[in-house]
Amino acid sequence: QVQLVESGGGLVQPGGFLRLSCVVSGRIFSFNVMGWYRQAPGKVRELVAGITSGGRTNYAESVKGRFTISRDNAKNTVYLQMNSLKPEDTAVYYCYLDGPGYRIWGQGTQVTVSS
Repeated sequence: QVQLVESGGGLVQPGGFLRLSCVVSGRIFSFNVMGWYRQAPGKVRELVAGITSGGRTNYAESVKGRFTISRDNAKNTVYLQMNSLKPEDTAVYYCYLDGPGYRIWGQGTQVTVSS
């Protein structure tokens, strides 16, 4: 059974940084895209960033230039480096993995940006 385990969330001041990690446990034979969504209270879940198996990336307009998604295949891990954090980045961040005909979600990690 494949699971995604996130870590790295927490409380940070505006202008600060955090790095989220998402480790894939279990065996997967291929995936198309991995990435991150986020959901703030009272709002719909939105895509933050994604990375394909070929290394192509895409970002939400609101995080371009501040967030960077990357992956380490040897460690089965995807990272989200978040810099210049703003209060509006406060949300639960969810890792996801898209394979042939399925999507797997992580349990989510809370990111709070506040002074």
